[in-house]
Amino acid sequence: MSDIEGIYEDLEADVSLEEFREAVEEKVEQMGGLADEETAAMLIAHEVGESEVNGVADVEPGMEEVKFVAKVVSIDELRTFERDGEQDDGRVVNVEVADETGSLRASFWDEHAEAAVNELEEGQVLRIVGRPKEGFSGVEVSVDDVEPDDDVEIDVQVSDTYTVEDLSLGLSNVNLVGLILDTDSVRTFDRDDGSEGKVSNLTLGDATGRIRVTLWDEQADQAEELEAGTTVEVIDGYVRERDGDLELHLGNRGAIEEVDEDVEYVPESTPIESLEIDQTVDLAGVVRSADPKRTFDRDDGSEGQVRNIRIQDATGDIRVAMWGDKADLDIGPGDEVALADVEIQDGWQDDLEASAGWRSTITVLESDVGDGGAGSGSSASDSSGDNAGLSAFGGDGDGPGADDTENEGEGESESGSETQTEEQDQDPTDGEELEFTGVVVQAGDPVVLDDGETTMSVETSADVGLGEEITARGVVRDGRLEASDVF
Repeated sequence: MSDIEGIYEDLEADVSLEEFREAVEEKVEQMGGLADEETAAMLIAHEVGESEVNGVADVEPGMEEVKFVAKVVSIDELRTFERDGEQDDGRVVNVEVADETGSLRASFWDEHAEAAVNELEEGQVLRIVGRPKEGFSGVEVSVDDVEPDDDVEIDVQVSDTYTVEDLSLGLSNVNLVGLILDTDSVRTFDRDDGSEGKVSNLTLGDATGRIRVTLWDEQADQAEELEAGTTVEVIDGYVRERDGDLELHLGNRGAIEEVDEDVEYVPESTPIESLEIDQTVDLAGVVRSADPKRTFDRDDGSEGQVRNIRIQDATGDIRVAMWGDKADLDIGPGDEVALADVEIQDGWQDDLEASAGWRSTITVLESDVGDGGAGSGSSASDSSGDNAGLSAFGGDGDGPGADDTENEGEGESESGSETQTEEQDQDPTDGEELEFTGVVVQAGDPVVLDDGETTMSVETSADVGLGEEITARGVVRDGRLEASDVF
């Protein structure tokens, strides 16, 4: 056996001996006699081995060439385009391929595009050689060579409709039916070319999980037209990753439509008693009390808003701060809610607090109180149905029940915070001396403090940090506290 054959035998790659010999001869010629056949064979073996990957998930932009095996999931239509300075039009077909590790888009160009349209079928397994790059919806491979492999089985779904748990990075042409759990407002932004873009978000859930859906441009306005609790189908979406989480994106080629289907979403939640600082968790429980919405000025001059509710499950209760548009949600005592992706923080009086920001999802699962909705200011103890919806969460004494809310204000008063009354809801009188204790929710000019019931703008030169609990003492002028002492 020659040295070349020995090196070939040790090579675990889908290359024939004849192809390997040809590559070695080319390498010897290319190096101008600087390497003999054995050295050239080892170099070729290294190059071939480097291009082989264990799965689709290992394909990365920057690789010169990659070889992998994957199943055809979907085939796009043939598209033509004009090339600069050339008379003939270019042709391209995008094919979604996947294995058990992930999926990506394989682009077939020109004569390969014609063959893809005429010969490829969904569910077919292919051996692909190509050049990876970073595409708009993830990794793409420009195909140089391809051949079918009927001997390999790959266990991936080939379907027009996916569930949330079926989604993987790089998938496109995704159709998914889900229940709207939450919607967001439309935001605008300026593109590099000077045009204005639009984007919005909603969250969908099905029996297998939930996913954030990003709507671009023409689709963005639908986030404000659709309501939570509506069943919709996302058509021709694509999967991307953001901050380590998968998202389903929908551009101008796609659509989102209401459908008459029953979709079950069962949220998983973390027991309140097991929460720790800096966790991002899902919670579920019954609303015990709901405060009025409060507004405050941000450093950039814009106005922010926040609303606090307190929820309980069978293990405990926690205050939840709902920021931005979430402060407008119609939630009141007795409502059963599911909260996804909330951050657990160190709240005032050394208590834990949940923060529901822009990435969070708040879903009302069941509403037992008709008139105690958002903005009423009612608590669980003063609503007409004291224990509405609470029996399943230990209201009989095994856990914190509705009666605990009567003592909640007393405990806060002993710690320096004031019990809420109609007089305290009114703005302080101009010229009144006041001492106010709260958490810093804006560290700027002015400083804004939140004591859990109200917010107070404080004029001070003291150096304070977000989340710090401080006490400001001074005189009220034009609705602001001019602090002479901060401690």
